[in-house]
Amino acid sequence: MIESTAARRQAMSDRHPVWEEMTLDAYLQHAQRYFAAEPLVITDEQTLDYAAVYTQSECFASALAGLGIGRSDRVGVVLANYPITVPLMFAIWRAGAIAVAINTLYGPKELEYVIREAGCNLVISMARFGSRRFDLELDALIPGWRTGDCPTMPELRGGLVYDVEAPEEFFAALPTGEPPVQQAQPHDPAVIMFTSGTTGSPKGVMQTHDNLLRAAYAGAYHQAFEQGRRAVFSLPLYHGFGLVVGLLSGMIVGGSIVPLLRFDADALLSATERHRATYLMGVPTMTIAMMERAKIKAYDLGSLTAVHSAAAPTPSWVWREIQQTFGCSEIFTSYGQTEATATIVCTQPGDPIEIVAETQGCIVQAGVAGIPEQDGRICEFKTIDPVTGADLPPGSAGELCTRGPMNSLGYFRRPEETEKLFLPGGWLRTGDLGQFRPDGNLFLTGRSKELYKSRGELVSPKELEQLVTTHPAIAQAFFIGMPDDRWGECGSAWVVRSEGYTIAEDEILAWLKPQVAGYKLPRDIWFIAEHDLPKTGTGKVQKNVLKEMALAHLAAPLGAA
Repeated sequence: MIESTAARRQAMSDRHPVWEEMTLDAYLQHAQRYFAAEPLVITDEQTLDYAAVYTQSECFASALAGLGIGRSDRVGVVLANYPITVPLMFAIWRAGAIAVAINTLYGPKELEYVIREAGCNLVISMARFGSRRFDLELDALIPGWRTGDCPTMPELRGGLVYDVEAPEEFFAALPTGEPPVQQAQPHDPAVIMFTSGTTGSPKGVMQTHDNLLRAAYAGAYHQAFEQGRRAVFSLPLYHGFGLVVGLLSGMIVGGSIVPLLRFDADALLSATERHRATYLMGVPTMTIAMMERAKIKAYDLGSLTAVHSAAAPTPSWVWREIQQTFGCSEIFTSYGQTEATATIVCTQPGDPIEIVAETQGCIVQAGVAGIPEQDGRICEFKTIDPVTGADLPPGSAGELCTRGPMNSLGYFRRPEETEKLFLPGGWLRTGDLGQFRPDGNLFLTGRSKELYKSRGELVSPKELEQLVTTHPAIAQAFFIGMPDDRWGECGSAWVVRSEGYTIAEDEILAWLKPQVAGYKLPRDIWFIAEHDLPKTGTGKVQKNVLKEMALAHLAAPLGAA
């Protein structure tokens, strides 16, 4: 029988009575003192305990120093969830550098863009993954990236390639070096995570060591992690969900992760059974697929005590089915965004299923002294009128703004965009609409920005619109987020054909597919004449009306005009 929420929280407080500001490499050093022989990374092929991760990170950090990487340098990381990814991340932090977490679903041009945008000084890339050859793609797009001979990227000094089929070549390429001299400070940037912005171009969000560690501790306390929690997931470590909730939070209680390289419902459930995982993580699309799989094949999930499904809109029917299918005593959903580091609102152990299904939970309880939180919470919220920016009375629906130690430093080398992100007094505009109910739980009503999520990934309509309209047969394109019973939300598009062209939906998809990540492809494409576009008096196309038209179109009987 799992301990009560209060007992688990008290145990954490006893072990960590006062919050001490530290860096992530110091955090690993602290953790390995207490949990040296405990597993930290578990896969079928390899298990790394805390001591091994710490020792490897020391060696890698010295090698990075030998490559000239030091404080505030940026190291691009294009790696799947390999065991080596964890000590490499800690090595970057030990060297005082910043890990640029790069989405491995990016297409070649997107990879080149974020490496340039972050001003990477070093890139560590896997050689291959699935049918892709990342090293060859980078060779083609950034000639000389391996040696740093890149006239178009003068900040890039070199690159390393990790081939899972020949790892010895990676280790042989590492130089010997002395331990790093310049260490990072707690409020230095630790990670640059890319997120799509209102301009349509991905922007790098700077998260500090302190941001990440406060998020990790508060997340573990709020959800009352039990000692030795074992989390299984295929969520990438370049996202806050996998990195913070999966890896860093679990280290507070000597926990471990069972990271899979890609999502496969059977593989995840089998790994849960095989490794006796206690905590299953995923976005709703993954959760739904795993529930469907569990209905046709029996798994021993007796070790599982909690499921955390978040990071995208979730159909209401999912929550009760999670409880029935997995038999878990605890089901969590949450809310957060990259600009605010990670989870800042979350349901709690013991919340009734109605709370989980209807809300994102309450403000995360910080659970530790020394944090300037509001009433024991990790941050505070207010709502503003999304048009005028005026403050609204507490409890009113409006655009959510948050303030506290979870707020990131803003966007890397984007001072104007960073200025737009923050309001006077340190308030961060989330761009999301919602309100806190009288019971303290957050109810989201939508997004004031046009961004939407597809398969758990944030998508910028403007980015796709700009790309699609480069096709000679397409005059205008308007991407919108649409509800989807399986994915929670997905993209759809209205397209105006260029005069004299007769392009079809499948032709657009075939043209678009090799240029963007799969999650950015629209589910539906509809064609519309320019004069039928709904517009304001000033000629601006009304996307909200396009969405209403799309919903009506989908609701119409098959074959109806």
